Amino acid sequence: MEHKINASGKILGRLATEVAIILRGKHLVSFVPHKFVDQKVVIFNTDKVHATGKKMAQKLYRHHTGFHGGLKEEAMEDRMARDSRLVLLHAIKGMLPKNKLRDRWLKNLTLIRGEK
Repeated sequence: MEHKINASGKILGRLATEVAIILRGKHLVSFVPHKFVDQKVVIFNTDKVHATGKKMAQKLYRHHTGFHGGLKEEAMEDRMARDSRLVLLHAIKGMLPKNKLRDRWLKNLTLIRGEK
C-alpha cells in the first residue's frame, strides 16, 4: 500500500514520527515487531517543512571524517537550503529502531522536493 503525504506547512518532528509509524506498520491491526511490512510512503514538498523554535539556526548536524580535526558541522538551515530531503531522512531514520530491518524500511521511503 502506498501513502502520499504533503509536507508543506507541517512540523518536521511530527511528520517524521507519523512516517516512521507507517513504515513499520504499527498502524495496522496485524502488527508484529519482527516482521517486515511492505508499506510505501511518498513525501512531497519537503522544502516546505517547518521546525519549531530556533532550531533552523541552532540545530547542528555533526559527523567526523575519521581524520584528525575532521569534525564537520552544518546548521539545519544550511542543510535545508542544500537539500531538504536530507533533513527529513535524518529525522525519520532516527525514529526507526536500530536493527536489520531499518534499511529495508527506508527503501520504501520516497522524498520529493517539490510538487509531485
